[in-house]
Amino acid sequence: MQRLFSTFASGWPGVGLLLQRILAAILLIRFGLIDPGAAVLSPTMIPEAIGAFAGVLLLMGLWTPIVGGVVAVVELYVALAHSAHPWIPIVLATLGATIAMIGPGAFSIDARLFGRKHLET
Repeated sequence: MQRLFSTFASGWPGVGLLLQRILAAILLIRFGLIDPGAAVLSPTMIPEAIGAFAGVLLLMGLWTPIVGGVVAVVELYVALAHSAHPWIPIVLATLGATIAMIGPGAFSIDARLFGRKHLET
């Protein structure tokens, strides 16, 4: 993870990234678990279920670059497959791609696991 991001943003930029992850996760979970147009346990719900699981990982800030890429790909598929209302999946794909590129920020599990450690002497 340190090779992907030189620093994990803290302070106000870190809070901004946290808010972005929270917003994306809430939308992914909401649209992944509550689909008014789908029947119960239909095969069309599989991409949305993957998105909802990715939303949980984004909320925690775990494996953020990978999960952001998965969100972008899955939501683009959803936007193309369900062309009646493509705007929410397009927004979620954009959020996933930007989170994958920018990184998780200091308020994430990734920062705790892979962030720079300060050695005290």
